[in-house]
Amino acid sequence: MFDDPVPTPASGEKEIHIPMATANTTSASTSKAAAKPAAKRTAARAKSTASSARTTQTRAARNAPGYAERAVLIPVGAALIAREKVVESVNDTLSTYSNPAKAQSKLNSQLNRFERRGITARNRLEREVRKTRTRVERELRQRRRDGAEFVEGLQERVSSLV
Repeated sequence: MFDDPVPTPASGEKEIHIPMATANTTSASTSKAAAKPAAKRTAARAKSTASSARTTQTRAARNAPGYAERAVLIPVGAALIAREKVVESVNDTLSTYSNPAKAQSKLNSQLNRFERRGITARNRLEREVRKTRTRVERELRQRRRDGAEFVEGLQERVSSLV
């Protein structure tokens, strides 16, 4: 019902074909002879356009109940799904903490999981700090070496000038 946004013509309806307008290339002598067929074509075009407008209105009127029904059913369905999730969550919580032994067990497992996660985060941070420290020390040693070489070169130039 909702899969086809533009409905196809019903079994009794004809498909509408609107002819393309063409340039009028008749001469003055043939204009009288062509006036009657031209008038017929103009009337046919007007009739076709009116028929097309009626068909469009008919399609919209035919689909209106479907759209209204859909507008009501979507929020109802969303509310029911949300309700089911809340009920499921509450039932899980009640079954987990229904007696003190289960609650203590669940609490201990959660605390252990949190602790493992904290240890992992700390180890990653320490590893990153060590890598950064090593990189900075290496760059500092390189710059000291480059600076010492630069100073030695300057001393040699100064001594050669003096």
